[in-house]
Amino acid sequence: MSTDAPAKFTLLSRLLHWAMAAMVIVQFFVGITMVAALTYYPLLLAIHRPLGIAILVFAVVRLINRLTHRPPPFLKTMGRAERKVATYSEYLLYALLLAQPLVGWAMLSAADSPITILGPLHLPGIAPHGIALYAFLRTTHTVLAYLLFAAFTAHICAVTFHTVGLRDGLLSRMTLWPSRTRRETELP
Repeated sequence: MSTDAPAKFTLLSRLLHWAMAAMVIVQFFVGITMVAALTYYPLLLAIHRPLGIAILVFAVVRLINRLTHRPPPFLKTMGRAERKVATYSEYLLYALLLAQPLVGWAMLSAADSPITILGPLHLPGIAPHGIALYAFLRTTHTVLAYLLFAAFTAHICAVTFHTVGLRDGLLSRMTLWPSRTRRETELP
């Protein structure tokens, strides 16, 4: 095994990344199924709410981790414009991962619905009760879900392009397993 692999993100960054990815994928499926299969709505809602709060907590932890740990340098295969797009898409993903659960929490608060985490553990309301506010927040929650899905999909497509098309080792920077080889791809 060569030590010439592209620099990796810290282990904590990689663990948080993959845990968050798994939670977001599950949340997408739960959210879609909640709307499509009303028979399972109560069960799925019982999963959706605490999972949304877990995503919020992980997003805050990830943001703190990101602000306190410098990421590895961009790869040489990434031009100036692509680096800007990657940076701004990262900001967008963080913003959506923070905003989406907060809007969901506010939406439930506006509906005067308890936000049960586990058993008797409830979160306090963060928005005033009101049907008009609830309707606005519900629409906002849906729009943010579509935006998050689009940003998440674009992220996966970009990583796939680098991994399969360019074969530049981009994915290996975030993997939990050791990298095997390196093609001189890091910026100095």
